[in-house]
Amino acid sequence: MSDRTTRRRAFRFGHLGETIAAWTLRLKGYRILARRFKTPVGEIDLVASRGRLLIFVEVKSRHGQGDGAQPISPKQQQRITRAALAFVQQNQIFAHHDMRFDLMLVRPWAIPLHIKDAWRGGF
Repeated sequence: MSDRTTRRRAFRFGHLGETIAAWTLRLKGYRILARRFKTPVGEIDLVASRGRLLIFVEVKSRHGQGDGAQPISPKQQQRITRAALAFVQQNQIFAHHDMRFDLMLVRPWAIPLHIKDAWRGGF
């Protein structure tokens, strides 16, 4: 299998994981505001809201049955936090919402694991 094919499969698997995570959040009563929100300073997999709560979600899709709960590095946290600030600057309507950073672990044949408040963004 070529490197290009491997990357394409990984992209599709990650996209599927984000779709599953988005549906899981919808079932929990969240409204999905953005998927793959990209800025020059970072990217956020999912942005969702429920009431006056705005959440920024990092989705980790894993092939294996292990829990896949790898910590998000401080560098990743900083990139996601900067992207979250950019989202709020572009969408001032959310400026006074409570904000939270969550992690969603998606594995085959398992209910996605939603880890609320996975880290503090330093707002």
